[in-house]
Formats: sequence, structure tokens, C-alpha cells
Amino acid sequence: MAELRLAEILVGLSAVTDIGMGQPVGAAARACILAAWLARSANFSDDDARDVYYTSLLQHIGCTAYSHESALFFADEQSVKQATQVTNFNDVKDIFLGYIPTITKNAPAGERIHTLRSALVQSRSITDGYMRSGCEVGFNMARRLGLSPGVQLGLLHIFESWNGKGRPSRLKGESISPATRLAHVAGYGSLFDRIGGVDAAISAVRKRAGGYLDPSLADHFCRHAQELLSELSAVDALDALGAAEPKPFMVVPEWHLDELLRAFGDVVDLKAPYFHGHASTVSSLCEKAAERMGLGADDVTAVRRAGFVADLGRAAIANGIWERSGPLRSDEWSQVRLHPYHSEQVLLRSPSLAPLAPVAGAHHERLDGSGYYRQSTASSLPATARILAAADVYAAMIEPRPHRDALPPGKAADELGVAAREGLLDGDAVAAVLTVAGQSVPSVKREWPAGLSDRQVDVLRLVSEGFSNREIAERLHISTRTAEHHVQDVYAKIGGSSRAAAALFAMEHHLLGPKDW
Repeated sequence: MAELRLAEILVGLSAVTDIGMGQPVGAAARACILAAWLARSANFSDDDARDVYYTSLLQHIGCTAYSHESALFFADEQSVKQATQVTNFNDVKDIFLGYIPTITKNAPAGERIHTLRSALVQSRSITDGYMRSGCEVGFNMARRLGLSPGVQLGLLHIFESWNGKGRPSRLKGESISPATRLAHVAGYGSLFDRIGGVDAAISAVRKRAGGYLDPSLADHFCRHAQELLSELSAVDALDALGAAEPKPFMVVPEWHLDELLRAFGDVVDLKAPYFHGHASTVSSLCEKAAERMGLGADDVTAVRRAGFVADLGRAAIANGIWERSGPLRSDEWSQVRLHPYHSEQVLLRSPSLAPLAPVAGAHHERLDGSGYYRQSTASSLPATARILAAADVYAAMIEPRPHRDALPPGKAADELGVAAREGLLDGDAVAAVLTVAGQSVPSVKREWPAGLSDRQVDVLRLVSEGFSNREIAERLHISTRTAEHHVQDVYAKIGGSSRAAAALFAMEHHLLGPKDW
């Protein structure tokens, strides 16, 4: 049975926590490397060092847990998270001269007074809710990912403080998991090193020693900081992170990858109640629709898995945007249009997940080029991407959104049929999705000019772009001879015999859509 290194998968997926916390991709990886090196230099056992490794890598895995509630107080909870990470909440001066002015200044126009009031009046309830939710989600994610009881405990304690003023249980001193205590030190050391260098890192850790941080571990970091941070700056985080995992490496069977992806899909769906269960619904529709369309086993697996993770990029967007009940501003819409890009970037960080990236990143593309984020057209969208797009639209329609109630399944089916007839979604993919969803399939066949079929329109677009018969065959996964027949049939129907004639016909009848840039 094929096995995968768990770290290799989670190194990629940990980027979800980076974008969810408003940090650069790779921030969690750097903190994890530093934590692993500190554990080694502090003579932690291999088992304890492994707990440190995974606790540090996933310490912000619950970053989406309180996003819905945070949006009630802060329009941009991403900037609040950024400010929170650099604030020493044991220092009143840091709170009133740093944290509050920063989050107020960074609030969207018209939200500054509300943000200030929330920070002053609701701070305790916000803090309690955020920490409790994050700890509980972290604990349950560790369990679902098959991580050790030590990691589960480490993530359950992730918001506890050495001085007993943390949450949710107000644990104190050595009653807090060692993995948590070392992850805390590494997290601050890595963060402030990135912001201001080695001296800033040492200063930040020293200021928090005895308050948030274990003083002995903080002192250990400060004594080794120059050496470790210098080494950290000289390595590629992705390359070094795999090597930093204590041996023996953790492995999982290949089939367990589905559960790992589903867990991450679920945690991002926590962003808002409107999204709950979306990833699993999309994945199930994709798998069944792909089977119905006769796709091969590898493609069925790929589209099922892409369904789980297509919306990981939602973590990068503030809930004040996702939960807006009215029209989005142009800058907000621009952020929304980039969430498939963020999903792609997360997946590309892991060699095992990278093959899913092109499909997952295309789930909002449309055949006529009107989708996002690439504005891809039909010729560059494989069957898997077309199925995912149809499944995502249907699932979203039958779920509530801030600006509308959930559509009845029959109404959603009608809307999907319209999208297919208008050339936005693939007719075969729509029919398959609706069939497996238990809906009667409306007429989804689009009437193309000159009696062209769907396949012939695909061929026409490729001919217009200058592709040879052999290249068309490769793009459409057909034989060269079949491609030749399609090309001749197209020429016969449009009354031409050259690429220029094909391109002119396609432009006249609006069959090309925007360019892919």
C-alpha cells in the first residue's frame, strides 16, 4: 500500500494558517523549523520533539474558528489578527499605544469608531471566544489528522500563558504542554526576526518571558538566537522543514489523503455558517458526476479531492467581505476574485497536492472567459475543471448566503441549465451534477451558430488560436485523425477553409471570450 509523508502534506496545507492569520506564506514553516531546532538543542526526546514540530506547524489551525463572530466586532479581522500577534497583552502600554491605535487606523473607512468601541468594550468576550474556539478546533483537527495525543494537547493549550492568564483553562507554568511552551517561544522568535531581525526577536521574547512565555525556554532561545536565526535566514523553509521533522517520519496511507483534505476543507468552511459543509458537498457531487460522465479513476480521484480544497483561499479574505449583505465595493470584489489563486498557491507547496492546483484554481472559470481569476476559456478547461465549476455553483445555490436565502434545489437546477445554455458552464457537466443530485435535468444544450456542436466549438476556438491538428488532438484527448475530421466538419459548416476564416467567424459570433491574461 502506497504511503505519504504526513509532514510533506501538512507543510503545504499549513499555508492556510498563514493566509488566515494575515501572514506571508511560509510563516508557519519558519516557526516550525525554529521550534524543531530549539527542541533538539534543548535535548527534548524524539517523541516530544515530534509533538513540538506538529504543534508549532499547526498552532494557528483554528484561525477561522471565530471569524464569523469577529466580523460582528471588526470589519477586517485579518488586520486585527496581525496586530494581535505583535502585541504584548501583559503590557498595558503596548495595548493602548500599539494595538488599539493600529487596529483603529487599519479599519475600513466608516468602521473606525465601531472598531475602537469593540476593542474597548468587548475585548474580554472577544478574547475568550477567539481563544476557546481556536483551542477546540485545533484539538479536533489534530485528532482528525491522526496526530499524537501530545499534539492534540499542545493545540488545546495553544492560548494558555505561563502566568496563568491565558485561555480557556487558565493553566499556569509547567501544567501547560511542553510542546505548546516551545511553540510559543519559536512563534514569537520567528515573527519578530522577520519583522525586525535578531535583536528585535530577542527583545520580544525577553519582554514576554514569565508572562506569556516559559522563562527557561525563553532564555534558552535568547542564548541561541543569533546562531539559529542566522541559520534560519539561510535556508529555504520548504526544503528545510521536511528535514527538520524528528525521525522516524510520520507516514499515512495514500487513501488517508482524502480525510486530510476534507479536514482542511471543513476548517476553512468554518469562516461563516453560510459555508458550513460546502467543501464536502462539492467533493461528493464532483466524484459522482465524474463517474457518471465516464472519467477514468485518476480523474475521478483528482476532482473529488479538488472539491475538498478548492476554497482554501477563502481563509485569506476577511469575513467583513464574505458576510456583506449588500453589493461589494470594487476593491472587495478584487479580493474575492483572488481566492482561487490563494487556493492554488497553498496546494502548489506540496508535491503530492500540486497536481490538484490547476483544477482547484479553476473552479470559478467559465467557458466563455468571463470567470476568474485567469479568465480561462473553454479550450483550456479540462473535464475535471468543468465538473468542479458546475458542482460548486449548484452547491452554493442551495446554501444560504448573506444576500439571499438558499434556493430550492429545483430552482437551482433551472439556474444551472440557463448557465449551460448561455455557454458559461459545460452542458454535460451540468447534466451529470444535476442527475447525481437527484434533480430533473432541464434542457442544457446550447444552440451554437451554423449548427456547430459543443465539441466543434472547442475545435473552432483551437483552430482560431493557431493550433495544429496534432495539438488539437492533445488538448482534447482525442486521436489526430478524429481531430482532422472535426476540423473539416467545422470548416464545412462555417463555409471557410483557413484559420483566418475560423477566427473571423468565432469573433463575429462571440465564441472566443477574453484572452487568458
